[in-house]
Amino acid sequence: VYIDKKTGQIYYSVTRILSATMPEANKKALNSWLERPGSYQSREMAATRGTAMHNSAEYILKMAQRLARSTANKRNVWKMGEDGLYRAPKAITRWALEKAVAGAPKVPWSASGFARGLRGWILDHVTAIHAVEFSGYHPSGFAGSCDALVDIGGACPVICDWKSTGKSIHASQESQLVQYRDQTGGYSLMLEHLTGIKAKAGAVIVARRSGEPVCTFLERDALTEAEERFKARTAQFLISKD
Repeated sequence: VYIDKKTGQIYYSVTRILSATMPEANKKALNSWLERPGSYQSREMAATRGTAMHNSAEYILKMAQRLARSTANKRNVWKMGEDGLYRAPKAITRWALEKAVAGAPKVPWSASGFARGLRGWILDHVTAIHAVEFSGYHPSGFAGSCDALVDIGGACPVICDWKSTGKSIHASQESQLVQYRDQTGGYSLMLEHLTGIKAKAGAVIVARRSGEPVCTFLERDALTEAEERFKARTAQFLISKD
C-alpha cells in the first residue's frame, strides 16, 4: 500500500488490486502452478530477470531522454507540441537511443535475451520520450508506478508497460492479456488525474527469451474500456476490504 503522510489516506497498489480481482480461472491456474515442485525457485528467477530487464530499459530511456533534450536545446529544436509535451525531432531521439544502447551496462545472462528483445523494440518504435518509471495515485484509491510514457510512431503519447515471459503470449491466453490491459488502464487514469494529460493509446510489450517482443496495442477506445474495467475492479476490491 501507499500512504499519504499528510492525510493518512491509503492507496492500494495497482498490482495488488489486479491480483485480488483476477478471474477465477486465472486464480486456479496460478494456485496450480504454485503447488508444483520448484515453483518458488521459478518465481524468484522470473522476478530477478524481470527486474534486470526493467532496469536496462529504464537506463536506456532515461539516458536517451537527457541526450535528446540537451542536443535539441543546443540546436533550438526542443519544441512543445499542441498537447503541451516537449519533443526533440525524431532523428535526434533515434540518435540518442542508439547512443544510450551502446553505453548501457551489461545485463545478467539470465535476462539478456529479454533485455535485448525489449531494447530492439524500443529502438524500432519509440520516437519521443516523456517520462520513465513515473509514480502516481488516483483518488478512487489506487497508486502505482508506470514504466514509460513515450511516442510510438504517429501515436502520442502512449502509456507503456514492459512484461517478460518464458512463453509466447498468444490470443488463447486472453485472460492474462486482460490483466495487462487493465493495468495499463489504471496507469492511464493515474496520469490524467495528476497531469491532465490524456494518453492517446496504451501498449503492453511482452519480452521473450528469444525473438521479438509481443506487443498488444490499445487504441484510445480500447484504452478507455481498460480504464473503466480497472475502475470497476478497484471498487470491487475496496468493497471486499470493507
